[in-house]
Amino acid sequence: MEAEVKYCINAKRTMIIGGGSACRMLLTEIFNAQKSPYKDDKYSAQFDPVCIIDNDPAKLGKEVLGVKVVGRSEEIVKFAKEYEIEQLILAIPSITPDERKEIIDSCNETKLPLKIVPFIGTLILDDKASLLGQVRDIKVEELLGRDPIKFDNKDIRDFISGKVCMVTGGGGSIGSELVRQIAKYNPERIIIVDIYENNAYEIQQELIMDYGEALDLVTLIASVRDYYRMNQIFEKYKPQIVFHAAAHKHVPLMEDSPMEAIKNNVVGTFNVATLAQFHDAEKFVMISTDKAVNPTNAMGASKRCCEMIVQYLSQQHEGRTEFVTTRFGNVLGSNGSVIPLFKKQIEQGKPVTVTHEDIIRYFMTIPEAVSLVMEAAAIAHGGEIFVLDMGQPVKIVTLAENLIRMYGKVPYKDVPIVFTGLRPGEKIKEELLMNEEGLKKTSNKLIFIGKQIEIEEEEFAARLKALRDAALENDEEVAISALHEMVPTFMNPNDFNKKQLQTIGGASDNK
Repeated sequence: MEAEVKYCINAKRTMIIGGGSACRMLLTEIFNAQKSPYKDDKYSAQFDPVCIIDNDPAKLGKEVLGVKVVGRSEEIVKFAKEYEIEQLILAIPSITPDERKEIIDSCNETKLPLKIVPFIGTLILDDKASLLGQVRDIKVEELLGRDPIKFDNKDIRDFISGKVCMVTGGGGSIGSELVRQIAKYNPERIIIVDIYENNAYEIQQELIMDYGEALDLVTLIASVRDYYRMNQIFEKYKPQIVFHAAAHKHVPLMEDSPMEAIKNNVVGTFNVATLAQFHDAEKFVMISTDKAVNPTNAMGASKRCCEMIVQYLSQQHEGRTEFVTTRFGNVLGSNGSVIPLFKKQIEQGKPVTVTHEDIIRYFMTIPEAVSLVMEAAAIAHGGEIFVLDMGQPVKIVTLAENLIRMYGKVPYKDVPIVFTGLRPGEKIKEELLMNEEGLKKTSNKLIFIGKQIEIEEEEFAARLKALRDAALENDEEVAISALHEMVPTFMNPNDFNKKQLQTIGGASDNK
């Protein structure tokens, strides 16, 4: 039996997943809006509750305010067809990450728009708050299959408070979030260093608006490639904590211009790290990437070089600076990531482009990535590579399909997905650890320390000099050869991808 209250003709037939208190509250608000002489068209025109899904056997066949509980979550697709459902609402705010992902996967099979009641921790529960008003589109980060990583703010506060902190690449997506989070912990001063003036200006103005004169902020335009300019900054401002986020990160662009990856990433890191050591900074924190592990491209190989530079300096035990590396995967919404590109393509009515149907990536949010960097800096003693347990990797094509559905459209029908082929240097699957690295637990159960590989110092220094000289002379052939010598795990992308695709094919055959 359908609910007694009839809804306006434009309301969409809605399936509610979860027959508990959140469902009852939603239905009450919808019914009240329909019966009120002051109809809230925003809500009443959107929802026509037709059926409920719940996994409690005791609720099956019963009604919640006149709306019938018809089946379990594994039957979502079946009943969506049977009841001609047009949209879904996930109304279980206390659900676990694994359960949420499983239900969302079932919802995605219906190819219908999905909305969600927020997590209990983010719900506004008071007399004036409307639960219906808090129903929202599902966010991409909720598809990661894990809770957002939480960090010990006390550790970070004790570490940052009263310190002069410098962030290179401080205008970028990671760098600017670092600056925002540092600002919350009462630093003595923040120094933003970036070569791109527009980004530096934006974060500068944002912080001025948020903090005014309460935050001592210095914004400098400078290149990490320029040793003498960076030395001038260290001498004048004497940073105690250095977060090194400046880098070229775009794989295909760096394949076309590998000298720039070497000059900016390798030479820039060496400049800033050695200056931090010379000027007795307390900590130097280098931001790395999973692309540094068994790299198949110049960008990844250059970042592996950066990791080795940090380890090389740490091994020397000269001065008081503690060196640490943080390594994580792709960051949702960062500059150059797939999500902003997919959104732009969908909004402009263009096909969504995915390089390969089997390509997968580890993902995290920008705040998570930055919190990892902050926590690593707080608990590091020098020489560590911190690696985040990022859950299960996500297929990029699945991410694209889900994003299209979030716009209320049907993948392949309303929005085509075009497979364009792997780009130069691109991997089918990224990795977070090299074979030689083991894992050691930290106080945070989702952060691990990868064992650093011992660097042979004299050989490393000679190879680093050869690499730097070739790059500065723009001798690409010699520089790429030197990069391979520096990073023995630097491999041909075709060989790596062929092996991975064979593994994927074998796994499929065994199913």
